[in-house]
Amino acid sequence: MTREIVLDTETTGLSPQAGDRLVEIGCVELINHIPTGRTYHQYINPQRDMPEEAFRVHGLSEQFLSDKPVFSEVAGDFVDFIGDGTLIIHNAPFDMGFLKAELEGVGRPNLTNRVIDTVALAREVHPGARVSLDALCKHYGIDNSRRTLHGALLDSEILAEVYLELIGGRQVALALVSETRVVLSHEDGSMPIARQRPTPLPGRLDPDARAAHAALIEAMGEAALWRQYQSA
Repeated sequence: MTREIVLDTETTGLSPQAGDRLVEIGCVELINHIPTGRTYHQYINPQRDMPEEAFRVHGLSEQFLSDKPVFSEVAGDFVDFIGDGTLIIHNAPFDMGFLKAELEGVGRPNLTNRVIDTVALAREVHPGARVSLDALCKHYGIDNSRRTLHGALLDSEILAEVYLELIGGRQVALALVSETRVVLSHEDGSMPIARQRPTPLPGRLDPDARAAHAALIEAMGEAALWRQYQSA
């Protein structure tokens, strides 16, 4: 099982070394490149003012953030959510630099997760092209009309779609669907009669495999698409 966490942050500025802080974290969970419906989203009180330049980017004011928890209060839940999953981040050095500074500030170890920077990935896939999130959405026909301001969770959801395009996931899925829709017909146009086996093939899943699959679905939460097939 491949677990990936698409992650984005919003901040008070560009440099944690200059005193800038995190104000929002958004994460989307992928299992085997498929969104599970599990997300993590948290606004954070930076305990400082909000520069006008940053406010114009994400619209999060000092007043709005004043009653939100500080990072030390949410660090545990955040670290628990990402676990050891691979982090998918657009311009990863920026976000990872802020996370490192915040974790060090509350006495927690730095993250050791594998990180995939989708900016670097996009430059490999589309050399010479613009690789901003908006540019990639336009290239792949992904609707980002809701993105009037930057928001960590929304940007993570959009980045998840972009990432799947960059690795060819959507095209592979569509190819598989197309293959299942191929229907053969006789030369006269009539449809063939499906022949059924006299006895059904025995199931290949043993009790341990079924239990492991049920545990995986349970871990995905109530929004997991697999639950629809369980109840079908």
